[in-house]
Amino acid sequence: MEKFNKLSGHAIPLRITNVDTDMIIPKQFLKTIKRTGLGEFLFYELRYDQDGNKISSFALNQEQYKDASILIAGKNFGCGSSREHAPWSIADYGIKCIIAPSYADIFYNNCFKNGILPIILDEATVSRLQDSSDSILNFNIDLEKQNITFLENNEKKEISFEIDPAKKKCLLEGLDDIGLTLNKVASIGHFEEGQENEIPWLYGNKLK
Repeated sequence: MEKFNKLSGHAIPLRITNVDTDMIIPKQFLKTIKRTGLGEFLFYELRYDQDGNKISSFALNQEQYKDASILIAGKNFGCGSSREHAPWSIADYGIKCIIAPSYADIFYNNCFKNGILPIILDEATVSRLQDSSDSILNFNIDLEKQNITFLENNEKKEISFEIDPAKKKCLLEGLDDIGLTLNKVASIGHFEEGQENEIPWLYGNKLK
């Protein structure tokens, strides 16, 4: 997994609450087990009409938000089913950070496992950032310092955020669950060696 330290980019304001995972990536696109190729289907039913034409009023279809790497969403983002395809599609689209007042627990944890930083801020601050993003400002996110900086009326503004230290460490070091396990290979080997000596039958060995 790619390390996450600092991110500089503009944001997409998504002024919708209770966005569920079926809105993020509809069920018909869940046939693949690959993490790539899902970005084009992100928010598919919000981005396209029944004839497959782009809906111009939807933020992701607007030219000013092209190549945005930050999503500023409403509360309870990622609710619904636990499909991991939701963060896969977000990451594949190019979004590396989400800012929202709250998230569904499973989606929130899945973000960290896929290199996405989900930031929690109060509703008033999120609304302020959504309004600021209308001006296509550059937001600078520093995970190590846990802050967001941007210019507002030519004045530098800074907003701090909280994050679980363990989850922060995983993003900074680019560790998913497999990476965390591989970091403990030596300890696991030492444990198994001792266990095999104590209960060899568990490893298919005869008692001495």
